[in-house]
Amino acid sequence: MGVRGAVRNGWTRARGWGAANPWAVDIGIALLVQAAMTMPFVVPRGPELEPATWPAYGLTTLTVVPLVWRRRAPFAVLLAILAASTLYVLVMEGPGQPLPYTGLVSVYTIAVLSPPGKRLATAALLVVAVPFSVWLNTRSARELTFSLFVFGAAYVFGRLQDARQREHRIEAERAAARERARIAREMHDILSHAVSLMVVQAEAGPVAVRTAPERAEAAFEAISATGRDAMVQLRQMLGVLREGAEGTAPREPQPDLAGIPDLVARVRAGGLAVSYATEGGVRALPATTGASVYRIVQEALTNVVRHADARTADVRLSHADGVLRVTVTDDGRGPGAGPGGHGLTGIRERAAAHGGTATTGPGPGGRGFEVRVLLPVPSTAEVGR
Repeated sequence: MGVRGAVRNGWTRARGWGAANPWAVDIGIALLVQAAMTMPFVVPRGPELEPATWPAYGLTTLTVVPLVWRRRAPFAVLLAILAASTLYVLVMEGPGQPLPYTGLVSVYTIAVLSPPGKRLATAALLVVAVPFSVWLNTRSARELTFSLFVFGAAYVFGRLQDARQREHRIEAERAAARERARIAREMHDILSHAVSLMVVQAEAGPVAVRTAPERAEAAFEAISATGRDAMVQLRQMLGVLREGAEGTAPREPQPDLAGIPDLVARVRAGGLAVSYATEGGVRALPATTGASVYRIVQEALTNVVRHADARTADVRLSHADGVLRVTVTDDGRGPGAGPGGHGLTGIRERAAAHGGTATTGPGPGGRGFEVRVLLPVPSTAEVGR
């Protein structure tokens, strides 16, 4: 990690701490403003300037204290600051300030947090208060222009920050919606695949008990193995959810290309003759891509088991020219067999999420059904990053 990454991580942690401790942040801002407003009281002053007295310093501090409550009642804090500042100008002959620090912080906070009505009232109040303050102080057009500019800048910066926060909230909501859709798709694939295989085995079980008891025993073992595998994968998904909610559960690895042979074996145990082959050598894939390829094959085989009335199926992965081609072919009833569902849609969505495409249609020679998925494969160097 470079210096830039360390700084970014430190800033992210600091923002997270600040969001969790708003009181501490507001107290820190008030102390920082107090330090800035103390400077005119401690630097040497000429004899022609107003003396720096303790009562004047105390009243200056009184203009800073309301900032501690700036998030809870921004407009009331602005009124308190204006009242204390006006009292300072009318009663005290102490040092002035190069900038209206407290007012700027208050206006910025109102621009970020307050509704339109309060923001409009703030603008109307400043249109009156700023010229009045300048009249009490220097009565110069230069100070009036400068004061209007800095207060306007504070308001604009506040509105920009509010827009940025709203954009972040919207993006966070979109990310949460995408994650919910991903988890729903994963759980659909897991349950659909497992239940389909278990139903097939359960339906064949009574016949096997009467005709071939050894096959019945194998069928029940396949049901048990399928159920256990589904439970393991569901626990992984629920572990991810708990990690997101509590930050305590470990994130389990998702299935990848290495799990496809076991997947094929489970389907084969259900009575469907499934073959599996790879061409062009198996390359390392990013974890998300490998998990998507596994789910695509899983959903395609689930559709074969549920709808195709097929006897054989073939799963083939081919690597060539930076593209991974995934094909799942069966000898079943072909396009239009069985009811519609989310399976094929999920396959297309998974492919599109990785910049690929998914097409479906008749198998070779117009017989059966075939799912064809093309995924761009990054180089080995990119995978290892």
